[in-house]
Amino acid sequence: MFSPEEFLSLDHTAHAKLFENQKYVWDPLKQIASYLKFRLKPAVFGDLIGKPFISDAVFIGKGTIVEQGAVLKGPAWIGENCHVRSGCYVRENVIAGDGVVMGNSCEFKNCILLNEAQVPHFNYVGDSILGYRAHLGAGVILSNVKLDHREITVAATDGSIATGLTKFGAVIGDGTEIGCNAVINPGSVLGRDCIVYPGVNFVGVLPASSIVKVRQNTQVLPRRPKSD
Repeated sequence: MFSPEEFLSLDHTAHAKLFENQKYVWDPLKQIASYLKFRLKPAVFGDLIGKPFISDAVFIGKGTIVEQGAVLKGPAWIGENCHVRSGCYVRENVIAGDGVVMGNSCEFKNCILLNEAQVPHFNYVGDSILGYRAHLGAGVILSNVKLDHREITVAATDGSIATGLTKFGAVIGDGTEIGCNAVINPGSVLGRDCIVYPGVNFVGVLPASSIVKVRQNTQVLPRRPKSD
């Protein structure tokens, strides 16, 4: 239960080694820093538009476009044919696969994005893993710290699993779509091919191929004409 292969297609990442011999899908979050320390070879093979900030601790693959206004602090490993848009902030310990979109006003920190994940507008992705072709709508936040700052647990069917982490956002399975302005709370694990509707506030474990909606009553009333 909660093995990496249950949520992620590891043939859609050049960094499958991070997931080897890991019991839980979130365990690689503990290894990103050391993985980059020993394997990262900084270089820029992509195309730069204007003068984005790129530190000397960043690798950028062929065909990747980095727009002016982006800040890549690193250590970070960005794959091929990605699009890093203006206003994107890539902090420490970020691994993005091929064909990834990292958008305007999006912040990334200690996270893994498998190939073709899309994070295009006003998103926070911290201490999280996004699967192949996972997509975050505008304004989606992956909250990564509990209000009491205690260890984060994952709610399993037979009880809670201690993660050993005080910072852990979410695991988003392959192909899962999250609608605009949803908040995914710390320690959430979402299966493959789910849909989370806009405005949802979610915490917990979501089985594969599930849909989460917010039910609300909306009234439409006639507006009284203004008096003269």
